[in-house]
Amino acid sequence: MRKITRWMATAVSVAAFAAPASAQKLTGAGATFPYPIYSKWFDTYKSKTGVEINYQSIGSGAGIQQVRAGTVDFGASDAALSNAQLKTMPRPLVHIPTVGGAVAMAYNLPGVHGLRLTSDIIVNLYLGRITMWNDKRIAAANPGVELPATPILPVHRSDGSGTTNIFVTYLSAVSTQWKEMVGAGTSVSWPAGVGGKGNDGVAGVVRQTPGGIGYVELAYAKQNQLSVAQIKNRQGNFIEPSLQSTTAAVEAASNALSKDVRTPIVNSPGATAYPISGLTFLLVYRDQKDPAKGKALVDFIRWAMGEGQTYADDLSYAKLPDAVIKVNRAMLGSLTSNGKKLLASN
Repeated sequence: MRKITRWMATAVSVAAFAAPASAQKLTGAGATFPYPIYSKWFDTYKSKTGVEINYQSIGSGAGIQQVRAGTVDFGASDAALSNAQLKTMPRPLVHIPTVGGAVAMAYNLPGVHGLRLTSDIIVNLYLGRITMWNDKRIAAANPGVELPATPILPVHRSDGSGTTNIFVTYLSAVSTQWKEMVGAGTSVSWPAGVGGKGNDGVAGVVRQTPGGIGYVELAYAKQNQLSVAQIKNRQGNFIEPSLQSTTAAVEAASNALSKDVRTPIVNSPGATAYPISGLTFLLVYRDQKDPAKGKALVDFIRWAMGEGQTYADDLSYAKLPDAVIKVNRAMLGSLTSNGKKLLASN
C-alpha cells in the first residue's frame, strides 16, 4: 500500500494544523500544467482550514522569475531548475514534486480517430518538414486510416513553459538532430508553427484550427474535448496518454527519482509508459523569512502529499510513487524559518 495512506492515517488532522490568523493567505505563481489539480487542492484546502492560496497560472518561466524576485510565497514549474539556475536564486531553494502528468498531442482532424504518431513524425512536424496530414510517414504509422490532404499547423507555447520543457526534453531524448538544432528548455526557437499562451491557449488554437496539432497537459485536452494521439514509446508500443500510462512512466523512474527528484521521466522504459510524461514541482525556499507563512506552506504541502494525492486520479494526474513521497517528507522536515524547523515531526 502506498505510503500516502500511512501519512493520512498518522498525520495530524488538517484542522489541527491550521495556520495562525496572520498566515491565512499564501501566494504562488507559475505552471499552467498542474493548474486543474492545484485549483482543486486550493479550494478544498481552504474549505477545510480557512487558508487561502492565491495562485497565478502564468507559466513556469514567469513562476521562476517571481519566486526569484520574492514576490510570491512559492513558485511552480514543470521544468526543474539546473544547478546553475539554482545558484542564481537569492538563497537555497528546493524542489517538491507534487504529481505527474502527461503532455498530450492534441489534434483537430475531423473524421480521424486514434491517430498514431512516432517520435520521428513529431520531430519533423515541429521542424516544419512534414506539412500535410496525408504525408507518407504519417500514413505508414496509420495503416487503413484515410488521412486528408489538409495542411498541418503545429502549435506551441508562446510563453516560458514547463510543458514546453517536458515536450522538447522528450524530442531531444529521441532525436539527436532536434537536440543539436533546437534543444530543450522552457523557451526555444521554434522552426515551425504558431504560438499560444498557456496550455489553455494552445488548446484553444488547436480547437479552432482544422489540421492543428499541439502539445498540452492531458486535462486541457479533455476539457476542450480534443482528440489525442497515441505515441510510440521506447518499447515500440503505441500508448495513449492516460492516468494509467502516466503512472507507469512515473513508477518506471521511481528509483532514479529517489536519488534526484529533478530526473526527467520522458521516454520511460516501461512497456505501458506514455513517453511524454513529467513531474511538476513547487519551488520553495529552504529557509522561510516569515515563520507563520512558512508554517502554513509546510502544512499545506504535507496535506497535498497525503489527502491531496487522492484527488489526482479524477483529473488524470499520476500520484507520486512511494520513493518520491519519502523524499518529500524528508525535505519538509528540513525546511526552516530563522534556522528553526517548521515541521516539528513528520
